[in-house]
Amino acid sequence: MATLGVMMMMLKDQVAEQGMYPVLERIAAMDLAAVEVSQIPMTEENTADLERGVAELGLDVGALSVALKPGRVATGDNLAENYDKVVSDCHRLGTRFARIGMMPFEAMMAKEAAETWASECQTAAERLASDGITLCYHNHHVDLTRFDGELLFDLVRRVAPALNFEVDLHWVQRGGMAPLDMLKRYSGVCRIIHVKDFRVTSVPASALELLTAGDFSGWQNAFNNIVQFAEVGQGNMNWPELLPAAEAAGAEYFFIEQDDTYGRDPYDCIADSREYLATIGY
Repeated sequence: MATLGVMMMMLKDQVAEQGMYPVLERIAAMDLAAVEVSQIPMTEENTADLERGVAELGLDVGALSVALKPGRVATGDNLAENYDKVVSDCHRLGTRFARIGMMPFEAMMAKEAAETWASECQTAAERLASDGITLCYHNHHVDLTRFDGELLFDLVRRVAPALNFEVDLHWVQRGGMAPLDMLKRYSGVCRIIHVKDFRVTSVPASALELLTAGDFSGWQNAFNNIVQFAEVGQGNMNWPELLPAAEAAGAEYFFIEQDDTYGRDPYDCIADSREYLATIGY
């Protein structure tokens, strides 16, 4: 069974305020076995606390965030400037996966730029593999766009076959592809899964006021923007089918993630997700 954990981007403010280890203690107390580190600097202090979490709490540091090079979408150390540090951190923590959280904006917008970026990913993935680390790419809905009829997902697979996927099932759903279809189509390379739900809220009353005032475009904008990131089990995703399918597709980690908690304490959101997952056998 895949190892269940949390994407620590959700708790980056808590880490900044309290330090890494107290946050890890709370994660372990919630019956979560692993963490993925993103948007949290891999300073010596944080790395030492992660190492302590592995030794004393039994946590698994499943993945660290990296970028190919410095840039607007870079979260974590970049491989162009910090390759040796990334490898050292992974080996120190027993981490087998590095993950790229987002492709450059330019690559989302043009086929040639996407192919150039994917080629750079292939080189990085091959180099990391020689050091025992698997490089994964985390998708968004934009990966379901097409260039000359080819899905961006397929373009990346074609140009960078050594690159594996960290599949965010919410973003697959938002991009218009059935998550079960995605897992079947890319079976064997779906190594990490982001588990977050897809919730549709009611249209706000303010939208009707806009319509009454004759502002149809304002009403339509409100109507078209009622999708939220949700706690697992509080949206429309079919997790009892999705999670076994993800394991069949090669998933080794399931990380709870919620990009926006809409004012709720993220610990409470994580706890709700964890509670639901326990009811379906995880």
